Amino acid sequence: MSSSNASRSDLSSQPQTVIIGTGSCIPARAILNEDFLGHGFFEDYGVPFAPEALPKIVAKLREITDISERRYVDDDLVASDLAFRAAAKALDSAAIDPETLDYVIVAHNFGDVRADNLRSDQVPSLAARVKNQLRIANPACVCYDLAFGCPGWLQAVIQANYFLRSGDAKRALVIGAETLSRISDPYDRDSMIYADGAGAVVLEGRLSAEPVGILAHAVRSDTLEHSRLLWMGASFNPEAGDHRLCLKMQGRKLYEYALTTVPGVVRQSLERAGLTLADVDKVLLHQANGKMDEAILKRLFRLYGAKDIPAGIMPMTISWLGNSSVATLPTLLDLIQRGELADHALASGATAVFASVGAGMNINSVVYRCP
Repeated sequence: MSSSNASRSDLSSQPQTVIIGTGSCIPARAILNEDFLGHGFFEDYGVPFAPEALPKIVAKLREITDISERRYVDDDLVASDLAFRAAAKALDSAAIDPETLDYVIVAHNFGDVRADNLRSDQVPSLAARVKNQLRIANPACVCYDLAFGCPGWLQAVIQANYFLRSGDAKRALVIGAETLSRISDPYDRDSMIYADGAGAVVLEGRLSAEPVGILAHAVRSDTLEHSRLLWMGASFNPEAGDHRLCLKMQGRKLYEYALTTVPGVVRQSLERAGLTLADVDKVLLHQANGKMDEAILKRLFRLYGAKDIPAGIMPMTISWLGNSSVATLPTLLDLIQRGELADHALASGATAVFASVGAGMNINSVVYRCP
C-alpha cells in the first residue's frame, strides 16, 4: 500500500520502515588510473593492445566514466569482512543491541573471494558469517544472502520493508558488500571500472501519523533480451595461467539499457508514492558510470518536462571510489549521513529517491522520506 492511498488511521496502525543507522567500509588502498599504464590489456580473447595505446585507453576511461581512482581490499580481507565492518558501524550509529535484530541480509554476487584462491566461497552464507562476527546469539535473527546484480542491496531493502511493514519483524540489518577486483579480468580494460567496498543500514519499523521512511518502490527484470549483457567468461589473456571465470560485460548495451529504462522506473516509484520529481530533494543513483548517471538524470527530468536540473540534487562518489556494485548506494548514503560529502545532507522531511541498475537486466527504485 503506497503512502498516497493510506489513511491517517492506517499510517498510525501499520509500521513504516525507517533508516536508523548507516555504516560503510571503504578500503584504504587507492588504485589510481595511472597504475594501469603497466597493464597488458587485450581487445578480445588473445588480441593484445599495443603498449603505446595504453595511455589513450586510460585517459578515455576517465572521460567516459569520471573515474580517477578506485579502492581495492587488502589481501587479508574478504567481502564478509568488509560487510562486518560496515555493519558494526551501522549498529553503532543506530545505538541498538544487535540481539534485537530480526534479520541480517547481505547482498552480494560473488561471495568471499580470497586473494590466494580466486574461487567463490559462499558456504556458509555471508550473512551467517557476519552474524557470527557480530556475536549475535539470538536464533530468531534470520540471516540470508541475496544476489540481484548491482541492485541487490536496494532489493534487500525492499524485501526487509515487507517484513517490517507486516509487523512480523521490528529491525533488519541490510548490507551490500563486494570485492569486484578479485573477479574481474586484469587483462580486460573494463576491469578499471570495478572496485571493492561495503555499506550497511539498520532498518526499523515505526508507527507514525505522517508518511515517513520507505514510501514506495518499483522493480523490473528484463531477461528476454538482456540476460547476457553480463556474464562470466575466460580471461582475454589465453596465457593467464588459470581457469577461473571473470566478470565480462557488453558496456555499450548496458549503457543504452540503463538510459532507456531507469528514468521510467524512478517515475513509477514516485507515482506509487503520490509524488512528482518536484518533491525530490536528492536522487541517489548506483555509481556505475558518472556520465551514464548524468544522462539518466537528464532523461528523468525530461519525463517531467523539466530542462533545468537543481544543483546538488545528485551526489556522486564514483570519481574516487569506482563501481563497487551493491556497495555504492549504502556507502553513498552513509557518507551523506556522516557529513562527509560536501554540500550534501538529508534533513528531516527530505525526500530521496534511490535507484540502481545491474546484472544486465535488473532495475529498482525506492522513494524514501527522512523521519
